[in-house]
Amino acid sequence: MGSLQNYRDLEIDWSMTPWDAVTLYLEWGNNSWRADHQPVRSKSDFSNYFVVYTWDQKPKAILVSRNSEEARELAELELPEDLGRKFLDSVGHLKGVYPPDQDVRSWLETQLKPKQ
Repeated sequence: MGSLQNYRDLEIDWSMTPWDAVTLYLEWGNNSWRADHQPVRSKSDFSNYFVVYTWDQKPKAILVSRNSEEARELAELELPEDLGRKFLDSVGHLKGVYPPDQDVRSWLETQLKPKQ
């Protein structure tokens, strides 16, 4: 799996949530009922987005690239301890796959910036 720095020029869809991705990219769910995203028309339609995965001991952010055929995990980063604890508190310590909250997004944006 690649380093996040390898993807700093990638266009990230920050509004894409895991459940929106399922709605758009699974055959039975391809609709725009909320009109937030255009319906998927071909395999060349794709989204790059982050999810926060909380099934492991420590939460991690995963960069996903998804089209109608597959979802590829491009990079993953364990959240810093304080940020991970705060995120887990916000989701009631439930295991799952969530969109990043504003704090996680801000941290990810700093991780995407070129190192000086």
